[in-house]
Amino acid sequence: MSQDAPARQDPPREEHHELRADGITAAGSIVMAVAGSAPAYSITATTAVLIAAAGLASPAALLWCGLPMLGIAWAFAYLGRADVNAGAAYSWVGRALHPILGFLAGWALVVSATIFMVAGALPAGAATVSLFDEKAASNTLLVTVVGAVWFLIMALAVLLGVRVTARAQWIMSTVEVALLVVFGVLAIVRAAGSDHAGPSFDWSWLGFSHFSGVGGFVAAALIAAFYYWGWDVSSNLNEETKDGRKAAGRGGIIGVIIVFLLFEVFTIAVQVLLPAKVIAKSDGNILSLLGDVLWPGIGGKILVIAVALSTIATLETTLIQVTRSLFAMGRDHTIPLVFGRAHKKWRTPAFATLVVTGVSIILFIGSNFLGSVGDILSNAVSSIGIQIAFYYALAAIAVIVAYRRLVFQSVRNFIFIALWPGLGAAFMVFVFVAAIPNSTLPVILIGFGALAIGVIPLIIFWRKGRAYYGRRPLELPEELVTSQIDISSNDPKVQ
Repeated sequence: MSQDAPARQDPPREEHHELRADGITAAGSIVMAVAGSAPAYSITATTAVLIAAAGLASPAALLWCGLPMLGIAWAFAYLGRADVNAGAAYSWVGRALHPILGFLAGWALVVSATIFMVAGALPAGAATVSLFDEKAASNTLLVTVVGAVWFLIMALAVLLGVRVTARAQWIMSTVEVALLVVFGVLAIVRAAGSDHAGPSFDWSWLGFSHFSGVGGFVAAALIAAFYYWGWDVSSNLNEETKDGRKAAGRGGIIGVIIVFLLFEVFTIAVQVLLPAKVIAKSDGNILSLLGDVLWPGIGGKILVIAVALSTIATLETTLIQVTRSLFAMGRDHTIPLVFGRAHKKWRTPAFATLVVTGVSIILFIGSNFLGSVGDILSNAVSSIGIQIAFYYALAAIAVIVAYRRLVFQSVRNFIFIALWPGLGAAFMVFVFVAAIPNSTLPVILIGFGALAIGVIPLIIFWRKGRAYYGRRPLELPEELVTSQIDISSNDPKVQ
């Protein structure tokens, strides 16, 4: 070649965007999982809704939804061992089952999280306003504005980086859980006595005898699923967690156990210590009422602080889930590629965060025309329950398919990879299907309609996302194939 000829230039390579690694510790992963389920928020916003649907069967609904939910947490843990991906179920289901199912699983999380951020901001605003003026907490416009302000603050924290987010979660969630434990002990002591306004606790409350048929069980199960939902934020953070291949899944399992215990204690305490009429009229303020009974004069205010911290914390974790899912989708070009770009300095999905924040603010404003806080929460909870059941079921099925060669290698593998996640999948499929004839029209339109909208980006980006839709099968690492899988240890135990 002549020396005067221009040197050949390599074609420009597409810029690779990565999230900040090692921003969250193993303990921080547990904190994130607990914050994602938001125990104080879930209890105060959902207990009255659950009791209205299930009555004395409310503790049973939490138990019989909690057991399969723990099986799904095991599924997430094992899937995370095979594929560390911010999209979590979006990636796992797509590679283990089918890319279309994977995309719809990710879409289900995105729409459920977006709906929740509207519903979640309302209790944050209500809790804050009630600290200063309890009567003003019924003003939907004021509550929405204050909730939106909190949401914007949390959005800024998420935008600035996972380390800022993790520090904020440690503070908020530690205080929240500490307060709940103290009042939980007070509630157990008070409920054990004879001085209470409701019926005495009976172990039959944990059985099936108090459900009003299949329809009653399904309605209660959808609500109970909403209680637990959010623990899987630890999996969406696996790319940003130290030893995320194991720590993220382990954090989800421990988080589910912690929130299950808190949910049961406070649901039983509410039914035993508060009159039925008070529960029915609580309008998302149940913990404050319970606090006044347990510690007259100051207890209600203390638990309102716990609710505010919990709600603000879960707004942050929900925003993390939806932005990480969108980041993974954008990276695969199953939605606009710009969603898959990370900020060069903060290493966060900045564009996704800004878009979701803007959409949520618009929905906050629109929610003022939908009715009272209680009406909005009731429809949102059941709708989100449908979407949760959809993508949790797919993830639980995915782990069985992905690990099918290892299922019968040991009793442990059979129980934690096949049996328990399989029961979780069956439970979620049942709830999803049975919800169709047993839900109100608004719940069906929001729950199933939002899922159906996901077909639009699927069709539009089918060609551009060919790397994803070309189906890369989920392959287990060689060390997992040749050794006994043990997610509680850093070293595999050779069989």
